[in-house]
Amino acid sequence: MDAFSVAIGVGLTASGRRQIFRLSWHFGFFQFAMPIVGWQAARVVSSEVGSYGAWIGSGLLILVGIRMLRDALGKGAREELPRDPTKGWSLVMLSTATSIDALAVGFGLGLVGGSLFRACLLIGITAGLMTWLGMLLGRFLAARVGTYAELAGGIVLLLLAFRLFLGR
Repeated sequence: MDAFSVAIGVGLTASGRRQIFRLSWHFGFFQFAMPIVGWQAARVVSSEVGSYGAWIGSGLLILVGIRMLRDALGKGAREELPRDPTKGWSLVMLSTATSIDALAVGFGLGLVGGSLFRACLLIGITAGLMTWLGMLLGRFLAARVGTYAELAGGIVLLLLAFRLFLGR
């Protein structure tokens, strides 16, 4: 659901076919890969590492959200193309922020010994599909919101970051 919510916010400003595919693919891949990383980490480190996930995820969402707000509010001062949140470091930060929970899931699976690959595959496919649907919904909403789309997207990301920080 985090991937779906973030995808709505991103879809408000970036909703071309390539952008929808790029975000859906990366969110799905990160959701697939993070439990594997968490599973490996469970074999190496203590369970205290998982408690920092919410801090990291909310911090990354805050960075991207502030960047989107700054771009939206500063448009009158400069004539520049808006940044695409489905490229570069924004894409990596969003993918990481939405998949931190999956890292904790993998950590838990590593401690109890669950079926890792099947769970990762299901998590990744579900996240990719939910991201795709969120981007489509964001595109639909952007057509109605108009010029405030980037501002709304930044606010959505900040609200998600605070929800993650406060513990859902």
